[in-house]
Amino acid sequence: MNKVEEAKEILKELQVPVKQQADLCCFVLLAMADIKEQDEWSNATNSWIRIHDVIAYTKENYGVTYAENSRETFRKQAMHHFRNAAFIEDNGKATNSPNYRYRLTDEMLSLIRSYGTAYWESEKQRFLQSHETLIDLYASKRTMRKMPVRINGEDFTFSPGKHNELQKAIIEEFAPRFAPNSECLYVGDTTEKDLVKNIAKLQELGFAITLHDKMPDVVLYSEEKNWLYFIESVTSVGPMEPKRIKEIEEMTAGVTAGRIYVTAFLDFKTFKKFSETLAWETEVWIADMPDHMIHLNGDKFLGPRK
Repeated sequence: MNKVEEAKEILKELQVPVKQQADLCCFVLLAMADIKEQDEWSNATNSWIRIHDVIAYTKENYGVTYAENSRETFRKQAMHHFRNAAFIEDNGKATNSPNYRYRLTDEMLSLIRSYGTAYWESEKQRFLQSHETLIDLYASKRTMRKMPVRINGEDFTFSPGKHNELQKAIIEEFAPRFAPNSECLYVGDTTEKDLVKNIAKLQELGFAITLHDKMPDVVLYSEEKNWLYFIESVTSVGPMEPKRIKEIEEMTAGVTAGRIYVTAFLDFKTFKKFSETLAWETEVWIADMPDHMIHLNGDKFLGPRK
């Protein structure tokens, strides 16, 4: 293997994400260790260097040219992640300071000096036991960012984002107030489309569901009242407009339960943005004011259209 391939192998064995095994990241490791094509890893060093020096080193020793204005790419794709993994450290200067420098940590230096020797495996295991791998670290962060929600007595998690933040509020704040004891028949997730989808119950109620139908964001059913709540979670698109009502009515032509159409917003500002497009005889719920509803016209505050 050439030195870039060896650097990639080191990064792979240290369990970094695939993006951090790219050639650019390999050149960072080689430059920071001062390893040229003919050098042995046992000769690695960890002098303080700048990203500018990494770019110059790569061009001079590996014949690969990166533009000076790509320094931010180096910072985001390699330096930031390598620091999280304890591969490198900085000198504590302000990031915009001309004296800002990086170097390999002493532990990383000791580890890569053992690459290709009989000590590599034991040194690698010692390093991995002392430091959480990037793959585990980032997976843990993604899990922490997820939002727990209890639906129909079961625990689920929504992926992060305003749309799912609002859906969580619909389940936890809207439903107990305005659809008490209801069952959630459907709710999607921005990454997992059908987080909850009770097809049997939907079909029993008369839904004609195909793969092409776009379900409302949240569907609740109150067996006590025989009411269905069709709720759109709106942060940027998709309120209960007349066209959307028509689409849902076509999907639910065989449904005899009462139908209630709700558009949910996180705040009043977003509601105002869409207020002129909302269909009459629908409801509006705003998460910032969870105890209140807005009814668009009609002789009753909340009830099915049919």
